[in-house]
Amino acid sequence: MGKISPVSAKYIINAQIQIDGVVDRPDVIGAIFGQTEGLLGADLELRELQRSGRVGRIEVKSDIKGGKTSGLIIIPSSLDKTETAIVAASLETIQRIGPCNSKVNVEKIEDVRVSKRNFVIERAKELLRDLTEQVLPDSQEITDEVAASVRMMEIIEYGRDRLPSGPAIEESDDIIVVEGRADVLNLLKHGIKNTIAMNGTNVPQTIIDLSKRKVITLFVDGDRGGDLIIKEVGEVAEIDYVVKAPDGKEVEEITKKEIHKALRSKVAFEQVRLDLNGRGLREIKEQSNRKEEDLIVNETLSNRPMQAVVSERPIKPIQQPILKRQVIPIKQKEMFREMLDNLIGTRGAYLLDQDLNILGKVPTTELNATVKNLNSVYAVVFDGIINKETSETAQNSNVKYLVAMESKVRSENGLEILTGENL
Repeated sequence: MGKISPVSAKYIINAQIQIDGVVDRPDVIGAIFGQTEGLLGADLELRELQRSGRVGRIEVKSDIKGGKTSGLIIIPSSLDKTETAIVAASLETIQRIGPCNSKVNVEKIEDVRVSKRNFVIERAKELLRDLTEQVLPDSQEITDEVAASVRMMEIIEYGRDRLPSGPAIEESDDIIVVEGRADVLNLLKHGIKNTIAMNGTNVPQTIIDLSKRKVITLFVDGDRGGDLIIKEVGEVAEIDYVVKAPDGKEVEEITKKEIHKALRSKVAFEQVRLDLNGRGLREIKEQSNRKEEDLIVNETLSNRPMQAVVSERPIKPIQQPILKRQVIPIKQKEMFREMLDNLIGTRGAYLLDQDLNILGKVPTTELNATVKNLNSVYAVVFDGIINKETSETAQNSNVKYLVAMESKVRSENGLEILTGENL
């Protein structure tokens, strides 16, 4: 007898069967053939359809519970959809199987081609995605990749300490000193060839000798380890400038844009030397910004009428509401300072209630929008710079304290602005 595989079928009939008794699988199949025989005519006789391969093997999956049998009948078909529907409907005429009453209910007729079509679509998406990821780069990308590889191959060993460096150490008057070989490779990749590495935190004699005849810029990672290297190198070598990578990043992983931006904002080492308490470069920059702010305040005072200046004497504090600063409790300042330290390098912000409980933490990019939508924020502590927009948003939302690494604006209208230096 010819049989058709479910794989080559166009349709699959799925029917549920309920039997009031216990029967075996052969009883069900026998009832299907016996009770549909002669019902649909010779052309749709199930035995003949199976023999010609137009109907496949009938599968019966049964389960016996509580003296009753239930199961599923599966019949693959390569007939057209009309003939398949007629054969499916004929199954529901079966009322007895063996000595037991039964009921057959056709649940659905599945179009196998739809399932195959869905598989084709999903597989095509995967193939297209792989093709897109592995597509041949354009000529500019090839040129850039080859040029970067050539520049990275230019790394040499310099001096008696055999330090990794770029090829332009001798002819350059300005030298960039970094921590390790990976930092040199990253700068070489982006076209900076006057770079040399210390190969660790200990300062080699080669670096000390170079610092006596070259202008040295120390380029360190944007973390506390970078601050320690600044202090250690500054004690034994003549450093002229200091540069830090963005907060939380290492020199070996920053992009070309970040490298050039950092180099443009280099700070004279003498400013770092003035920091007797061992604070990091970030606080030195804050101190510089604070001095500029104080200069603006002094200029404002100098341009005021004499009466306004006189009114700033301690005996008449009520006449200077704009310049008067709030007295902040020591415990509150300590909490602000601790939160600010925890946020360093995270680009995040804490929103606090009046008891200084944290209402939530959000990215600084979403800070203004979040503060606008909340009316219960008492203080905001964030890793960033306070600008005019942030200040105005805080004032409009009745925020009392705005705490950040740096600030470009002053305290006013009930809003107290604090920076790392104030704390």
